[in-house]
Amino acid sequence: MLKRYTVKDAAEYLGVHTDTIYTMVRQKEIPHFRLRRRIMFSKEAIDNWIREQEQNNVQEKEDDQSMFLSYY
Repeated sequence: MLKRYTVKDAAEYLGVHTDTIYTMVRQKEIPHFRLRRRIMFSKEAIDNWIREQEQNNVQEKEDDQSMFLSYY
């Protein structure tokens, strides 16, 4: 069965304030969907998004290191 989160649930799951979630939704930074006026999140989509964020951070760090090393 697919797990669905409300804004409050997503905030608790990610360890952030609900205001942060609303801001991320407005800026389209986090995967979400709407049921009429309610903002909802799929646990699977949030987990995939977290993995993508981790991969992006690792890639950025590697790029920064290679840029630093290329100067010497």
